[in-house]
Amino acid sequence: MEIELPKEKSPQKEQIKVTDKRIFTPEGEIREEFRKDIRPADPSIRKPEPPPPEEPAAKPPEERRTHAEGPPPGGERRRTLADKAQNPGTAFANFLEPLIAQAYMSLGMLRNPYQPKITVDAAAAREMIEILTMLQEKTAGNLTPDEEDFLTTHLGELKLAFVQRTKSL
Repeated sequence: MEIELPKEKSPQKEQIKVTDKRIFTPEGEIREEFRKDIRPADPSIRKPEPPPPEEPAAKPPEERRTHAEGPPPGGERRRTLADKAQNPGTAFANFLEPLIAQAYMSLGMLRNPYQPKITVDAAAAREMIEILTMLQEKTAGNLTPDEEDFLTTHLGELKLAFVQRTKSL
């Protein structure tokens, strides 16, 4: 006796259909099938912008000024040299910090972790000072007051230290 088993169906190729359901064309226009459902927003209807955060009243007015307003009438912002030399934490200041450190190391004012004794490399220090000076010239007018103070303070200190260190060589 022979039992016949049902024949397995031959695997059929399933067709996959890809439908583009994006609302916009590559040119940025609304696709034809969505035009009846979507209309551009009315520019007069906008979400109200949240009010700016309140500044503490204890801050002196010279610290509340924006970069566009420039220094307060009557001159420089009143900050100590140590405050001006502090890294403001911006990307540009973070970029400058290792360059400044390298210049201080070349002048022997910072210990180089890769050399056992402190050495003065006047040529390397001069080059780093020139690079920092060039960056100061190229970014003039485009830095925040804190960035400008940071760069100017360190550059002045480096130039002074360079003159003092190279006089004795």
